[in-house]
Amino acid sequence: MLVIGERINGMFDDVKAAIKERKASVIQDLAKRQVESGASALDVNVGPSSADPQGVMKWLIEIIQEVTSVPLAIDSPNVKVVKGALEVCKNEAIINSTTAQKEKMETLIPLAVEKKASIIALTMDEKGIPRDADLRAELAVRIVTYAGECGMPIENLYIDPIILPCNVAQPQAGHVLETIKQVKLLSDPPPKTVIGLSNVSQGTKDRELINRIYLIMAITAGLDAAIMDPMDNDLMEAMITAELLLNKNIYCDSFLKAYRK
Repeated sequence: MLVIGERINGMFDDVKAAIKERKASVIQDLAKRQVESGASALDVNVGPSSADPQGVMKWLIEIIQEVTSVPLAIDSPNVKVVKGALEVCKNEAIINSTTAQKEKMETLIPLAVEKKASIIALTMDEKGIPRDADLRAELAVRIVTYAGECGMPIENLYIDPIILPCNVAQPQAGHVLETIKQVKLLSDPPPKTVIGLSNVSQGTKDRELINRIYLIMAITAGLDAAIMDPMDNDLMEAMITAELLLNKNIYCDSFLKAYRK
């Protein structure tokens, strides 16, 4: 499974302070620690407080690329920020994200094709987040169809069914798992699936436990990628073990160490 490290995000206090003070060492340390812990890609999010999101995103991309060559997920709702980041991104890029809204798809999916980038597409449109799996799957069909018309390789498309916090939208956890299963039936080969894992536990008391159990459930449903904290060792070991038991990795007595190598 593709692990996309979530920690370079301006919503975290340490990252917010590092951005404000332009402390490259803090960002670079987070990048290296996430990769060393098992991240195969890094999400990069300026956060909500910057007065210059385009400039900050470029700075983040540039300093991260000094210490790692893993793919970078450019996480911004601002098209100008995404375009500016792609200009300086030497690593493989993932655009995070588009939605099923016509205007966003028609802007960002052709951009991803032009830049040979992957893209994460959220199953939501002008009406918001669907209430069930069937409506999410309908939006996924819309996204897959348009991406195909644009010539996007299906392996570069990630469908995000949008997991919501279980303390305010408990039934949605099951709907997202069902959506993951349905997305696998949309094409041959199918698009990939991804979730922002930490969203499921937002505002809850036992966040680490909820994240861990839900990740295993999602992997069993066919999840391909997650934006998550790779420095949570228990979470990573749960993921590695789940994939082992699903016969995605070969068993050896040191399978946890073997995976990380």
